[in-house]
Amino acid sequence: MQYWQQSWVAFSTILTKEIRRFTRIWPQTLLPPAITMALYFVIFGNLIGSRIGEMGGFRYIDYIVPGLIMMSVITNSYSNVVSSFFSTKFQRSIEELMVAPVSPHVVLLGYTFGGVARGLMVGFIVTLTSLFFTRLQVQHIGLTIAVVFFTSLVFSLGGFINAVFARTFDDISIVPTFVLTPLTYLGGVFYSISLLPPFWQAVSQVNPILHMVNAFRYGILGVSDIPIATALVIMSLFTLILYSLSYWLLVRGTGLRQ
Repeated sequence: MQYWQQSWVAFSTILTKEIRRFTRIWPQTLLPPAITMALYFVIFGNLIGSRIGEMGGFRYIDYIVPGLIMMSVITNSYSNVVSSFFSTKFQRSIEELMVAPVSPHVVLLGYTFGGVARGLMVGFIVTLTSLFFTRLQVQHIGLTIAVVFFTSLVFSLGGFINAVFARTFDDISIVPTFVLTPLTYLGGVFYSISLLPPFWQAVSQVNPILHMVNAFRYGILGVSDIPIATALVIMSLFTLILYSLSYWLLVRGTGLRQ
């Protein structure tokens, strides 16, 4: 009983620290995504979307809103953990956690749930922003919540792994720039893969973000280019694999012990 109490205190302390970290500087962490997405809504939704017409049986702006929400969730979940955990390494305060009687699971969950909290908060803000441009009618509320939660969890774990291997502040921007951004833009945010030739449709399905975006779009609009069961299996597998890898790296002290 005492072990669980200690673990809960440690977890809640790390999580509270993480939440206070990004809420204290909200003009840098919460406001920019809302402004950026508002520009996407105006440019791609209203200006370009009016020329494109319908996609998947919906107005273009209605079709891309779920993808834009997911894009903001992915980016902010990832960036919160990678920057926070690397800063902890850089300041050498990670050594205090490593010698403390705290389970690696607790440390890992504390940081990743901090990323989840920021991802969900930004997603909520972007959703409210979208209501100025379109009307959302969620078709499957349970699925929508589950998809956005596991997506933010997957990319929080990805940010943790990036932070473990990063040696300089420049290293934490390599993956978002050269991996996340291309995968996000090619993940069906702005288009349906049914528009692509069969070969490129098959190639696109290798992209895990495509499955996440389509599962979230199905939860809101009720349409998807991907079987929902497949998308849920892929998210579950990525969560399990990335969590196991993150835990293993933390236990080994990879990139943490100097």
